[in-house]
Amino acid sequence: MASGAGTPWTDEENDATVAAYFAMLAEDLAGRKYNKAEYNRRLQGRIGRGRGAIEYKHGNISAVLETLGAPWLAGYKPAPNFQLSLIDAVKRWLDRDTDWLNSHSRLFAPAPRPSDIAADSAGLFVGPPPTKSNALPTKRDEMRGKIARAFDFAGRDQRNRVLGEAGEALVFEFERATLKAEHRPDLAKRVKWVSRDEGDGAGYDIASFRRDGHPRLIEVKTTNGWERTPFHITRNELAKSEERAGEWCLFRLWNFAREPRAFELYPPLEAHVSLFATSYEARFD
Repeated sequence: MASGAGTPWTDEENDATVAAYFAMLAEDLAGRKYNKAEYNRRLQGRIGRGRGAIEYKHGNISAVLETLGAPWLAGYKPAPNFQLSLIDAVKRWLDRDTDWLNSHSRLFAPAPRPSDIAADSAGLFVGPPPTKSNALPTKRDEMRGKIARAFDFAGRDQRNRVLGEAGEALVFEFERATLKAEHRPDLAKRVKWVSRDEGDGAGYDIASFRRDGHPRLIEVKTTNGWERTPFHITRNELAKSEERAGEWCLFRLWNFAREPRAFELYPPLEAHVSLFATSYEARFD
């Protein structure tokens, strides 16, 4: 089974290395001591790769998990340049225990306390959105895009209600803090968390204001992945963006588990993103 240096890693080698990595990660998350050197020696004997090659491969696995917004071993700094077959190996491992990623992500990024939300909102950086037309600029970005497609970030994060509510809470506090900083405490008091207090049917989550009092209807989209991670948007939200184009905006929170960052998109959304139908209504017409 041993392969020579410089040859592509086989599925068996990748699977063994991924299994060893997750064994160490389980120990790390449980607060138990483990011996990285011993795990490495065992792998050397099993797959015939050198110590340095195995350590670098573990760094590759950290890069995959970092992009997933999942915990990774601090002793193995994320190394983004790797064979695409490694993504498949990580996915195979996670597919064998479908609850692992969600349960351990909660250990890594539990539901924030109100004080944490206030602190994050105060320091939240809202930058420019990624462009639709430009090619992804680096190999790291290309790998992140492929990881996103393999693991369906959008679907997983859409189902994570805790994540969505935490993102909305942060934006709610951010809007109020921004208006207060702009000397409009009167408007800050009128900011509403619509999706929490009135339900999800409005087509936006937060009703806020610009400094001049103009309405600002905010749909919040939160994921743990990077800035180009896909996200879901409903037909109702799209319709509202067209109906209230001068007031509606999409507030995109990303990297939420580690250090929340954000950008905003304004109608028409098709100018910023490509929209793909992922479900259909079936009728007996």
